[in-house]
Amino acid sequence: MGSTAHHRAEGVGRRDLIKRSAALGLVATPGMGLLSACASSGGDGQSKAEQGKKTAKNPLGVNDTAGMEFVLFDGGFGKEYAEDAVKVYEHDFPKAKVKFAATQKIQSTLQPRFNQGTPPDLIDNSGAEQMDMGVLVGKNQLADLTPLLDAPSYDDPKKKVRDTLRPGIVEMGQFDGDPVWILYYAYTVYGVWYSQKALDSLDAAYPETWDDMLALCAKARKKGIAGWTYAGKYPYYIPFSLYPMIAKVGGRQVLDAIDNLEPNAWKHPAVKACFEAYYELYKKGYILQGTPGLDHIQSQTAWAKGKALFLPNGSWVENESANVIPPDFGLAVSAPSGLDASDRMPFGTIWASGGEPFVVPAKAKNAEGGMEQLRIMLSEASSKNFTAKVKSLTAFNGGTSGITLTPGLKSGVAALEKAGSNVVNPRLQDWYVQLQKEKIGVSGLGEMMAGRLTPAEAIKKIQSFADEAAKDSSIKHYKHQ
Repeated sequence: MGSTAHHRAEGVGRRDLIKRSAALGLVATPGMGLLSACASSGGDGQSKAEQGKKTAKNPLGVNDTAGMEFVLFDGGFGKEYAEDAVKVYEHDFPKAKVKFAATQKIQSTLQPRFNQGTPPDLIDNSGAEQMDMGVLVGKNQLADLTPLLDAPSYDDPKKKVRDTLRPGIVEMGQFDGDPVWILYYAYTVYGVWYSQKALDSLDAAYPETWDDMLALCAKARKKGIAGWTYAGKYPYYIPFSLYPMIAKVGGRQVLDAIDNLEPNAWKHPAVKACFEAYYELYKKGYILQGTPGLDHIQSQTAWAKGKALFLPNGSWVENESANVIPPDFGLAVSAPSGLDASDRMPFGTIWASGGEPFVVPAKAKNAEGGMEQLRIMLSEASSKNFTAKVKSLTAFNGGTSGITLTPGLKSGVAALEKAGSNVVNPRLQDWYVQLQKEKIGVSGLGEMMAGRLTPAEAIKKIQSFADEAAKDSSIKHYKHQ
């Protein structure tokens, strides 16, 4: 999947999933035979499996003889981690027959089955053919995952599943208030990525304030190194460090107001201050020449070759750029620099959130089985297996001890530890894909960083885009509760 598919996400749903799957190189093993064979004709739906007996070992009351069907998106994370988790299910329920398939064509394969009322029991609804979550929720086609979240965790019966998850995972699965419709299994750390070796060679630490950032960029320029580069063709990467900086400066409620499409949310002083800070990188010539014309791969390659110090990105960059990052690079990520001591949140405030959305259909034959498979995947052993195999964290808060972490992953874990409860999760890119990507990203931030708009002009333009989206009755609107 090339960069066009990678970045053509209007109406697709969650950007980072599509991007990561494309980024990591999709493996085409559709397993279509398995899938199409299961679709029954007629719209009568399927009869539900009788519930089994709830016990300490079977808290969801899975019917131990009922079949369970699991369809996985076959993307950048591969399918081995899921196949391994299926083996645990088969071990726990030896009389149950599990039907597992991986495909890239989630929508074209599964939408007809939803329409017929014969969906599988568990789906990883991801990739370029992701089904629209808002539509599935709006049509009552998903099961509420609260029973799973309230069940005892796989490893410790004294802890509920929800108490073992990373910050923001439960909230991300909600649309309007309580029911939790989606369980995001992967966990992405967004921030400013850099080479520890490059900073050491400049005898510098990561700058915590903007004055220090500008001073370091000036120092780097004397050595012929640019301060920053980014995906100029896809400038919606800039928010990966800019949004958490806005929260750090003005408090997380500033981002909430932006997500809620509130009037004048973009005119907050914290937004203005952060836009002006980033614009200084352009004005002072600290951005790698030609950056506005680079795509994500070109900007990452220039950065990996030492042409620029800093790159706003997500934790998939380690896998995506593995072939160009030198072995002694010392890949690291930091939360964004702030402005100064008057910032509302401490240094370390970072954006991190879930990816890879798993759902259990409302009309699943064996919904308890689907939830039980997720409960297994949220165990420490399954989580460790995923992390070791695909260089990514999971929604399970832990699962990293005893495995050798790659440099970027190790740095991401340290950044999360430093952040503590100061993790922000802007929802704009989930709730309003086109607004975030095309309008705020390309027409707003991209134009400002290329020097074609002043910060004041960019803010005015972006606020008008947000106002249009707020008034557009064809868009479903969401709000932080």
